[in-house]
Amino acid sequence: MTRLSASDWVPARLLAGWRYRAISRKAFVFGLVGLVNTVVDYSIFLLARAALNHSPAALSTITSFADLCRCGSASAMTLIAPNIVSWIVAVTGSYVMNSSITFAAESQRKLRWRSYLTFIVAGIAGFVANTTTLVVAAQFFLLPVILAKAVAILASFAVNFSLSHFVVFRVRTRHHVDEVGTKL
Repeated sequence: MTRLSASDWVPARLLAGWRYRAISRKAFVFGLVGLVNTVVDYSIFLLARAALNHSPAALSTITSFADLCRCGSASAMTLIAPNIVSWIVAVTGSYVMNSSITFAAESQRKLRWRSYLTFIVAGIAGFVANTTTLVVAAQFFLLPVILAKAVAILASFAVNFSLSHFVVFRVRTRHHVDEVGTKL
């Protein structure tokens, strides 16, 4: 059996997936699940942000935290904190729906802690893409927060689907042994 290098394996997998339309179907279903999660993410983000902005104590805490850690401005932190809350809610819903629908064959529609944790770890890359895009779009390109959040969701879709398909829910191949003990 010939082993492909990583640089050859990924394009070969993508080509085979498109050829058999497995990736395109999954991307479509993933997108539908993503629409539901987008509504959840967006709604929770807006509610959490409104609650934060209407709480002088919370704003004071965020400002103190930003000053203490020197990890961003208070205005950036008022975007990041609600984004963390909305992401946690959305990633949990996404795992449940994608395990049950999009990647049902790979997961056998079973929710497993290990898969959930892997999904969360893989989703952190999507979260970083989402948050970075949100802050850059709102703070540097001066887009309205509502539009910046929409752009951030699109950026994270590409990252999240790729990692879900190729890492979290990938089909694990089993090596078969023929009659003389050679791996096939």
